[in-house]
Amino acid sequence: DASSTQQVVTNYQNLITQDKVALVFGPFSSLLTIPASTVTDRYGYAFPEPAGGGPKVFERGLHSIFFVQPAAVEDNLVSYTKWLLSLPADQRPKTVAYATEDDPFTQPQIDKAKTLLEAGGITTASYKVYPAEATSWDPLALQVVNSKADVAILGTQEPDGVAFIKVFQQQHYNPKSLVETTGPDQGKDFSDKVGSANTEGIMVPAGWTPDAKAYGNDKFVTEFVAKFGGKPGDISADSAEAYSVGQVVDQAAKKANSIDNKALITALHTGTYQTIQGPISFDGVGKPQGVAGVYIEQWQSGQAIFVYPPTVASAKPEYPKPNWP
Repeated sequence: DASSTQQVVTNYQNLITQDKVALVFGPFSSLLTIPASTVTDRYGYAFPEPAGGGPKVFERGLHSIFFVQPAAVEDNLVSYTKWLLSLPADQRPKTVAYATEDDPFTQPQIDKAKTLLEAGGITTASYKVYPAEATSWDPLALQVVNSKADVAILGTQEPDGVAFIKVFQQQHYNPKSLVETTGPDQGKDFSDKVGSANTEGIMVPAGWTPDAKAYGNDKFVTEFVAKFGGKPGDISADSAEAYSVGQVVDQAAKKANSIDNKALITALHTGTYQTIQGPISFDGVGKPQGVAGVYIEQWQSGQAIFVYPPTVASAKPEYPKPNWP
């Protein structure tokens, strides 16, 4: 779909009216999910989707959409803010710089984190919203650098997330904590782009890691590595999210004893479904009611691991983040 809102509409119309597929699954991002789900809802199709959970997805009140992640997007950084505010007063950061794409996936996360941290007494040193279609991010990254904030919280996809990090390195800007909404969750692809040694201490909200104990995760990781090679830590969170959609649909079809879309919609609105991201249920508009929620993942010693909350952590958070090598 080339990330085109026009092309994604055409694609789903063709899948349904020409290819006459039995089932459809969602695309990547809230930006594409919104127009795509309008099409699929018109034709009465269930629309389980892995990566479109911005508030605008649910504001339309569609009964046929199901966001298969542990929490609604705007809550992704809640765990991170809780961790920052839980630090001892003499260690807690005093200032934060925020920058985010004007994307329905990234900006709601940043805005909620900003609200929570300001309420907790942490001052905003800088706040910038930039166009999602931007292709040069250096001036935006320099604004964060020049703020000299203790913490940088960035609403990025992977390309701008990588670009910000490279500017921070060049400018010797070493925030005590650095978190990005997407990028650090992309496994080997991310570490290859920024350099493995440069990943240390970087954080990202995540509902999944390769060593998660959730339903079916061992099987997923083993089969993924067998098919595509590499190591478990190389696997992108996108792959885990997509796999979870398959798990949910499989369980719903068995529950309904059918792949009829009307029956699937009814089934998906009842009960709890087990996924490699943890147990998930859905409210009336498809917003997830995850039991687990979204945690904090941090790169340590070349791999991304859960570090907060303590109930799921494989290690304690590195804080402050080590300086760039």
